[in-house]
Amino acid sequence: MRDLAYLKLLAREYPTIRAAASEIINLTAIGGLPKGTEYFFSDLHGENEAFIHLLRSSSGIIREKIRETFGYVIPEEDQDELADLICYPKKELARMEREGRAGDDWKRITIYRLVQISKEVSSKYTRSKVRKSMPADFAYIIDELLHVDYNDDNKKVYYSEIVRSIIDIDIANQFICALCELIQKLTIDRLHIIGDIFDRGPRSDLIMEELMHFHDVDIQWGNHDISWMGAATGNLACICNVLRIAISYNSFDVLEDGYGINLRPLSMFAAAVYRDDPCKRFAPHILDENIYDAVDPGLAAKMHKAIAVIQFKVEGQIIKRHPEYRMDSRCLLEKIDFENGTVTVDGIAYPMLDMHFPTIDPKNPLALSKEEEELLHTLALSFRHSALLHKHVKFLYSHGSMYKCYNNNLLYHGCIPMREDGSFEEMSFNGQTCSGRAMMDILDKIVQNAYFYPENHPGKEACRDFMWYLWCGAKSPVYGKDKMTTFENYFVEDKSTHKETYNVYYQLSVKEEYCDKILTEFGLPTKGGHIINGHVPVKIKDGETPIKAGGKLYIIDGGLSKAYQSKTGIAGYTLIYNSRHLALAQHKPFHPGEKSTPKVTIVEKMKSRIMVSDTDLGVELREKISDLRQLLDAYRKGTIKENIQ
Repeated sequence: MRDLAYLKLLAREYPTIRAAASEIINLTAIGGLPKGTEYFFSDLHGENEAFIHLLRSSSGIIREKIRETFGYVIPEEDQDELADLICYPKKELARMEREGRAGDDWKRITIYRLVQISKEVSSKYTRSKVRKSMPADFAYIIDELLHVDYNDDNKKVYYSEIVRSIIDIDIANQFICALCELIQKLTIDRLHIIGDIFDRGPRSDLIMEELMHFHDVDIQWGNHDISWMGAATGNLACICNVLRIAISYNSFDVLEDGYGINLRPLSMFAAAVYRDDPCKRFAPHILDENIYDAVDPGLAAKMHKAIAVIQFKVEGQIIKRHPEYRMDSRCLLEKIDFENGTVTVDGIAYPMLDMHFPTIDPKNPLALSKEEEELLHTLALSFRHSALLHKHVKFLYSHGSMYKCYNNNLLYHGCIPMREDGSFEEMSFNGQTCSGRAMMDILDKIVQNAYFYPENHPGKEACRDFMWYLWCGAKSPVYGKDKMTTFENYFVEDKSTHKETYNVYYQLSVKEEYCDKILTEFGLPTKGGHIINGHVPVKIKDGETPIKAGGKLYIIDGGLSKAYQSKTGIAGYTLIYNSRHLALAQHKPFHPGEKSTPKVTIVEKMKSRIMVSDTDLGVELREKISDLRQLLDAYRKGTIKENIQ
């Protein structure tokens, strides 16, 4: 009966035998097309200009399509200009007009060239899908131009008249922009973001806006994303952490101009409390200049110290509330000897580099002063009322998860925590012990509940606190280290205390047998399956490679963030998966206005071309075809009546 009820619902969409049969033919034909191109990015870290350029240029693939289409027919300089136009149509059109070069002849030639590129990138899609990707105002015209028969003299005239009319009625600029946007959309069929959109770089908010306008995207949360999501839930430690990192990297624009976070109360508090303190240990890293909210570095250092001290206090309070986290050793404010100026880390006393703590009570070091409580309350309200922040966080929830299985690839940001013997690390939730995929599924639910549970829900606080644990806890799959030594980096000179030890996963996963174990745990094939993650910058300059475990593991954090480029020697990777191969695009540091062609290397060729029928979408198509065949059968038997009008 339930199947019949479903078929009756399906009959509303396909009310006749002809309609159902037509859709079966359509879906079967789609299965015979080549799979679309998937792009994988990781660890964007707020580098909005670099990421947006890579996205719009398809990591240099658009330039390659131009070369393939026109070869030596047009000069290299014209090919470069065409690539720039496709990536930044409005900006490049304005430049051409300022230079007096955007005449009717240029527009006619440009439209012709863009149509040719559009044909090339649309060839693997159905006509219906291509049309849905077109800007509505020009869909009919573009569709006609893409299907001109050059062997038909009448059609040649027809084509010529369309282009002439576009120029004559002065809509050529809008039409050129429409074609450029279509090319961008069709070059990348699906976009995968393997975590860490936020922190360090100047404008994570602008990256989020770009992702929200992309046609098909999924996100696997990184620990930096979780920190911002935790801040949006009202987790005070995450709020402090977000502010501390942004201030430490001089990223005031993303806070104030981007998300409207009012930092004036923090600046006033810091200026008063640390008035005579130079706060040298807290001088910000100035990798990018603020455009809208320039802050004096001296004041920024004071703000940095003020929020760091508050963070250590509220983190200690979370640790005290949750002994099950087993993080008491990280409550380092309680381990300071205020008389001798030392701190005990892992049983050893070290001299403190800074002992000026006017807001800390040595007898109760985790207690917030009255002024700190008021400041924290004000800051929390600012996060709560940031409409744009919550818009972006809801997108992270609706399009994100702890992991994703897609087309035989397993995507996650950090790791699947493991033990020395190669077994999966366990965690307990409400008396239930789990590991591997089951643990990731439970963590996914906790992250969802932390934001969507109402404030009066009895489980809200525990889920909200756990967002901080995911940021830095030893068993957190998005962090993957034994501890986070932020405190030691600020206050202890001995570098041995700064060491953060990676989970054994990072040693074991470079071996095929452990990759096979993980793939099997997530229900994916060991032959032809891949693990794709980021989190750990690959140091190319030191001879490291992103390809591990015989090609089963790809770690694609290559250092898009400026903070890592001196360590990695490059500026990030794009992993490209099309119907014929897997390829890695290795990027150079991005500088606006400079030409930078990535080094693209094919790393795995497919034995035969992958068609849509071979993908996850193909499975969905076959299921729907099966349902439609049942509907046809029901129509023919009279179980369901056709709705013929």
